[in-house]
Amino acid sequence: MEFESKVLSKEILYKLYESGKTMATAESCTSGKIGEVITSVPGASAYYRGGTICYSNFAKTKVLGIDAQLIEEKNAVSEEVAKEMVKGIIDLMESDYAIATTGFAGPGTEAGIPVGTIWIACGTKDDIRTMKLEGDEGREENLRNATYRAMQMFVQYLNELYPAPDDIDQLPKPEAK
Repeated sequence: MEFESKVLSKEILYKLYESGKTMATAESCTSGKIGEVITSVPGASAYYRGGTICYSNFAKTKVLGIDAQLIEEKNAVSEEVAKEMVKGIIDLMESDYAIATTGFAGPGTEAGIPVGTIWIACGTKDDIRTMKLEGDEGREENLRNATYRAMQMFVQYLNELYPAPDDIDQLPKPEAK
């Protein structure tokens, strides 16, 4: 799946490099794995502003500005918190788009939320898509799967915004030198 994630990184590069837009990441359970895959492609510095590893609730509130009461009411592993992570990292990094993850990769859990529950969010501050992963395949596989699915979801989101031309004649022509 690491190879597949790198392929998705190249798709992100093509979409964002050409559009002139930027992105950032806010990762809890994935601990920087998404940022690592994104920056494995040469040229990522043109659009990737950076990311945070907000592993603790303290970091989510202090770095990303998420309301502690929201975390208390909904739990850090929730759709609502994942969405707020997207908004927080977009503000912090002054980026156009973001990807965020929060979950229990294993082995520990709390509040009756099963191991393997991971929320992924991506988009802009005004248009956020979410996905809930469930099922425990072991910590490393849970993290690998979350990283891949986050990348896949973001590429699908970008493909909706920047569809490929149907006709090769619509592609921009290189300028003569």
